[in-house]
Amino acid sequence: MTRRRWIADEVSGNRAILAGSHAEHLARVLRARVGQEFDISTGDTVRRGRIVSVSAERVEFELGEAVAASAALPVTLAVSIFKFDRMEWAIEKCTELGASRIVPVIARRTESHLAAAASKRVERWRKITREAAEQSRRISAPDISQPIKVKQVVALPGSSRIVLSEVETQTSLKKALQSGENDDVVLAVGPEGGWSNEELGAFRDAGWKSASLGNSILRAETAAIAAMAIVAAELS
Repeated sequence: MTRRRWIADEVSGNRAILAGSHAEHLARVLRARVGQEFDISTGDTVRRGRIVSVSAERVEFELGEAVAASAALPVTLAVSIFKFDRMEWAIEKCTELGASRIVPVIARRTESHLAAAASKRVERWRKITREAAEQSRRISAPDISQPIKVKQVVALPGSSRIVLSEVETQTSLKKALQSGENDDVVLAVGPEGGWSNEELGAFRDAGWKSASLGNSILRAETAAIAAMAIVAAELS
């Protein structure tokens, strides 16, 4: 039987701790007991952990042998902010697919009230990525930055920088990935309504490759998940 994985809140020597709501879920909902074993991620490795003490606020593990685990993909997903319920779903699924970093983007066509409220959502997004990372048995959750504007996205470094564009007709995302170095991929996904012409020009002038997901017009969350799935298939 596969052991459930948890990402530790604290690590010291051969001890790891889950705290707060993290511990409460394990202690009260899953009814954890002393002696039970789980896989515990310490941030850079995964080890077998045996529970040595349990309370509603704190669960402590003794760490044992290392457990095989795969690293996140070298992918930064710069995703323009859209309706929060759908964006949360996209963030969750892109975490499961292996993104190592997620950057919320305020684009020209991002709705103003969403842009204004986005910074207050970052902690919730981080909680979602942590839970998704544990569920999908990742070593760690992706980093989620504070929202940035397109001019900052354009300057992000990467060996292969690709912007998804509805007006691109020649190059698919798969072809764009196959034609470049993929040890550090940055993928930009536009908002509902797409990138403006000025934004696409800024990406082009900065040397980004333009790529398409096909002829269908996809919702923003569908585009983000589909693009991440294509990248994961190419890099895995």
